[in-house]
Amino acid sequence: MATVIPFRAIRPRPDLADKIAALPYDVYSRQEAYEKVRGNRYTFLRIDRPETQFEADCDMYAPAVYEKARELLDEMIRDGSFIEEEREAYYIYELVMGERSQVGIGACASVDDYEAQVIRKHENTRADKEADRIRHVDVCSAQTGPIFLAYRRRDGIEAVVRRVMARSPVYDFTADDGVVHRLWVVDAADDVEQIRREFEQVETIYIADGHHRCASAVRVSQMRRKAHPAYTGKEQFNYFLSVLFPDEQLMIMDYNRVVRTLGEYTEEEFLDRVGHIFDVTAAGDEPYRPVCKGKIGMYLGKSWYCLRIRPGQYNGDAAHDLDVAVLQRELLEPLLGIRDPKVDDRIDFVGGIRGVEELVRRVHTDAKAAFAMYPTDIRELFAVSDAGQLMPPKSTWFEPKLRSGLLIHRIEE
Repeated sequence: MATVIPFRAIRPRPDLADKIAALPYDVYSRQEAYEKVRGNRYTFLRIDRPETQFEADCDMYAPAVYEKARELLDEMIRDGSFIEEEREAYYIYELVMGERSQVGIGACASVDDYEAQVIRKHENTRADKEADRIRHVDVCSAQTGPIFLAYRRRDGIEAVVRRVMARSPVYDFTADDGVVHRLWVVDAADDVEQIRREFEQVETIYIADGHHRCASAVRVSQMRRKAHPAYTGKEQFNYFLSVLFPDEQLMIMDYNRVVRTLGEYTEEEFLDRVGHIFDVTAAGDEPYRPVCKGKIGMYLGKSWYCLRIRPGQYNGDAAHDLDVAVLQRELLEPLLGIRDPKVDDRIDFVGGIRGVEELVRRVHTDAKAAFAMYPTDIRELFAVSDAGQLMPPKSTWFEPKLRSGLLIHRIEE
């Protein structure tokens, strides 16, 4: 079963938590990262994206860039901006976005569990993106961004969470985007042991977000095991930083598509061809958001349409039956020739947090058509992972995002 352990986190001094906490490194373009760190000496983005400490034309993968990340982290530990927990602990991390609250357990998950597929993935990773984080983790000897994991709810864990959350948190702040972040330290021996035992009863854990961070942490662990053949399995490099959430609390938002070309078709011809694939009905001028699985919104010209997936286009297979997979298989590839959406620059992806209005804007600026998707369900994610299958790229968009810099896991030998 799952091994999920407490650890001695390095975390911000309480009065600096709101200044240090940063969105994940990969939500920013290079230019956005430079702009975000300007004038902010505390933001953790300086460490997660250390190229921002050099000229804009620098090689962001040069050895000196990663050494700068280590230097900045060590400096903030020395000057007291970060503190280290006195004893091993779990952490309760609450995020509140609007009326929604989700509460996870900050901990370290096992590399062995990942390799044994107790921890399961639902998408592949890219070697170039892995390489960057491998070097960052290895040079810093620290995991700085938590992996977003999901598990099936357990009453025993929820009992500890409710008990600890009755106390005042060590952090309680509202980020620039309006999301509230709260953190509690769980270091009482009985609570720690109960959480550990409860996770030992969890059969499967799922990567919700952070596949590249997870794969990179595992790769560094493999490197260090090779360098230390007498390792016992207890070393910190055998574990990776995570926040684990019960399935019932998670919200997956839609991940929408825009295409920059209609191929050889005019708008009228394209609409006609789409009608041979799906059942198409006009949806008017107002933005259309699908209300159930099996429906896709399409914005073409200045009009919205509802595309209804036909029953024969599902076959009972977990990955095959995802609406994003149906759209890719039935329309994007045969009509537009988009065979690999990971690398084809004719397609782009728009997270649901931006709203369907962003799809209209894109079609009126740099795209020809947009597709509004019904969100993938957490049960679909579990089913695909359990079947050992993979989702198409950009199938899930989780909100709210975990902040980097609130919990750091040192992996020194």
